[in-house]
Amino acid sequence: MTKRVVVAMSGGVDSSVAAALMVQAGYEVIGIMMRLWAEDGEGAHGYNRCCTPDQMTDAARVARKLGIPFYVLDTQAVFKRQVVQFFVEQYGRGVTPNPCLECNRHIRFEWLLNHALSLDADYLATGHYARIRQAPDGTYQLLKGLDERKDQSYVLSVLGQAQLARVLFPIGELHKARVREIAASLGLDVASKDESQDLCFVADGDYRRFLREHSPAMLGAQICREGPIRTRDGRVLGKHTGLPNYTIGQRKGLGIASAEPLYVIELDVADNALIVGSRAELGSTQLTAARVNWISGAPPATPIRAEVKIRYKAQPMPALVTPLPGQRAQVTFDAPVRDITPGQGAVFYQGELCLGGGIIERPDSA
Repeated sequence: MTKRVVVAMSGGVDSSVAAALMVQAGYEVIGIMMRLWAEDGEGAHGYNRCCTPDQMTDAARVARKLGIPFYVLDTQAVFKRQVVQFFVEQYGRGVTPNPCLECNRHIRFEWLLNHALSLDADYLATGHYARIRQAPDGTYQLLKGLDERKDQSYVLSVLGQAQLARVLFPIGELHKARVREIAASLGLDVASKDESQDLCFVADGDYRRFLREHSPAMLGAQICREGPIRTRDGRVLGKHTGLPNYTIGQRKGLGIASAEPLYVIELDVADNALIVGSRAELGSTQLTAARVNWISGAPPATPIRAEVKIRYKAQPMPALVTPLPGQRAQVTFDAPVRDITPGQGAVFYQGELCLGGGIIERPDSA
């Protein structure tokens, strides 16, 4: 019996080739594009940058070329609730969230996957650069994409066994250049299309402006509320323009003079203070992660050695990962690591195997 697969289509080359490969593999393929929430604004016209009218047209054209049905699913309300509101609230707590993690956690691999299953699909396929392997014991493993420069396992670390059993990543074994070659060979117009962008729901990409305009009154006031810029020993060096306007590791744009370069090392929400320090103070050997997801379905019984990425583009760093109660974990690095940013993902690897990950906590919440 022919298996049915829903392919999440975005109008880009990766999801288009994923759909094409599913057709070639003999699946019954249905293309679905999600219409995600976005703010109104000049040039935006209320469309998310992941699903503009042009992208919808491109995706529909690819579907016609492949001979598959194509539908647009209105996902605006759940996306705004689960991703956009989370994004705003986390900045209000003095952390820097990664909305792509939340989108994968709640939208693509919960909302869309459930919709696919309601259509009697056997699988949901996406254009992510990652791989799935079934271990000898029957559990599913998440592996880095073969093209390490495009690997997206970091933002897929939120997936568990139930999702991986129903998900396919058709281009995970390919390099980007090969994906473009396949698209061109099939006559798909999207073969040379540019990459998609982060913060797809912000019309102009300016998240500071977005926070000012879309935050609740209390948070909006906080974003614009000035406060002291000070060192850990209490020396006041100037004033900041609102804590959400800064990120850990930031050096430029602080508006202070110093004999040595100073970096943002902490956002002190309680005192509305921006804490700055030297490059040496920016490094730390420890972090605690919350909302930890172990892809195998259970945490290891004892501490494990792993390589840990503290943001999407960071290099994995060797560390000891110790599971803690309450879906938390402590990470102790072999050497100090710079720019550990509360709100970002800490993702654990052993070679090409992604073990899972969690969200970096603020030190005062540990």
